[in-house]
Amino acid sequence: MEQETADNSARGANRGGGGAGDAHAGLGRAVRTVSGLTLMSRFAGLARDVVTARLFGDDALGSAFRAAYALPNLFRRLFGEGALSAAFLPTYVILRRDDEARADELATVVVRALTLVTSLLTLLAMGVLVLLLVLLPPDEERSLSFKLMLLMLPMMPAVCLTAILGGVLQAVGRFGPPAAAPIVLNAFQIGAGLVFYTGLMTDRVMAAYLVGAAAVAASLAQIVWSLSTLRGRVRWGAAAGAARRHARSVFDKFLPATVGLGAVQLNSVMDMVIAMWPLWVGPTVLGFAVPLDAKSNAVLSYTQSIYQFPLGVFGIAVATAVFPMLSRASDRAEEFAAVLRRGLRLSLFIGLPATLGLIVVRQDLVAVIFGGGGRHSFTPEGVARCADTLLGFSVGVWAYSLNHVYTRAFYAQGDTGTPMRVAVGSVVLNLSLNLSLIWPLREAGMAWATGISATVQCVVLGWLCHARLGVRPLDRGTLAGMARVAALSAVMAAGVWGAGLLCPAAAGWGAHLLRLCVGVACGMVVFGVGAVVLRLPELRWLVARGGGGTGPVAMD
Repeated sequence: MEQETADNSARGANRGGGGAGDAHAGLGRAVRTVSGLTLMSRFAGLARDVVTARLFGDDALGSAFRAAYALPNLFRRLFGEGALSAAFLPTYVILRRDDEARADELATVVVRALTLVTSLLTLLAMGVLVLLLVLLPPDEERSLSFKLMLLMLPMMPAVCLTAILGGVLQAVGRFGPPAAAPIVLNAFQIGAGLVFYTGLMTDRVMAAYLVGAAAVAASLAQIVWSLSTLRGRVRWGAAAGAARRHARSVFDKFLPATVGLGAVQLNSVMDMVIAMWPLWVGPTVLGFAVPLDAKSNAVLSYTQSIYQFPLGVFGIAVATAVFPMLSRASDRAEEFAAVLRRGLRLSLFIGLPATLGLIVVRQDLVAVIFGGGGRHSFTPEGVARCADTLLGFSVGVWAYSLNHVYTRAFYAQGDTGTPMRVAVGSVVLNLSLNLSLIWPLREAGMAWATGISATVQCVVLGWLCHARLGVRPLDRGTLAGMARVAALSAVMAAGVWGAGLLCPAAAGWGAHLLRLCVGVACGMVVFGVGAVVLRLPELRWLVARGGGGTGPVAMD
């Protein structure tokens, strides 16, 4: 069914008639598919974080485990949620339209090269860690961190391979399997973590090694699933032929795409390095006391998983679904602009209420997820620091979502350099803000730095989209629609805040849960009813099931 949908959309676009209506209905179907499965995956990921947070806590072990998971997780997000697919997908889609066999050869060449390169990088990184363990003075907490990193580094080539296989699946209209693959990863880790709670294992450090090993095993299982779903499109023994030239083009675009789409992820890793400074280096820098401690990376990293929940479920889902459509419409200016505007409006329709909602319910949310679960849960101090950190991250959720759509618009037109340069500027800005804001705000300062730099990046990308691509992403209709979404989001936030005032003061985990449930329910009702009453077209686009468009849809 997904394949038929994708092919019908492509044929409609190629004919030039009814393309906008069919494409936008197809966008809604694709977003629902990706969002639905990604929602399941993110809930599983949230459950994984709850299990591991209550197992490792907010002490040095929690910080070390999250640091070990950060590097392979960076690769998963860079490749699985954008960069490699952004470099590969436009070439593959165009090639497949003319010659499916040649397109499959391209996929084979890219898979081979990617596996070789990432495996060599993994071995190099593991060698560096071994040298550090041997050469640096003995330190129990630092050694534990490096050993956990050694254990989990083999995930890197596996997640990269899964990502490129997912790009092939998306190109042929199979959005479901790539979106569902992370469920396997989360399930393996949850199962390993629960071993500790059953009493079969009592050593928390050994439990950390077990959860890490489970993540590596799951990454291999994802490859097997993806290959079985592709049914021979990628053949390890296939001849490369003339596909090598196209593969070189893909890899030429890959590095700029990595930087362009990965600014948020690169910022996250940079934040992790700063947060781990007390454990890896010491309590001072250049003679000054660092305003961070052993808790900082656990607080920062686990809080990141909260704000990335709506981003991963909806923000990246919209960008993932819109990218093949932008690629197919890259030579048709009117259709390209229409698809881009709808992608931006859908992203804001979901991202802005998520931003305001997280800000309002942040204290109850972190208390429910990380607090009140026994002696290994986050301490009250850690929960309070998580709430402060979530506030900083939350202000940029809407911008993170729009950035993914803007960046893919450039890639669909073959321009990987512009978003790369903007992303480099964003990383520099983020680092400057990090080093300024950690002193008064501790790890929350790094969260604010991320949110501010993402907002600046969004504004710059929007301006350059008009200046460089000749596409006006925010025309009058789009701005009017966004204004209505902003007004409704503000009303929703006020309703959630008011509902919180009517609830009893939080005196324990159960009270926080009650307040959170009431707030979330109120927000969903207010925003959902308001969208229906105001007849917001974004809601129609999300639920549209068929084509039938007879021309460009009005930008109401």
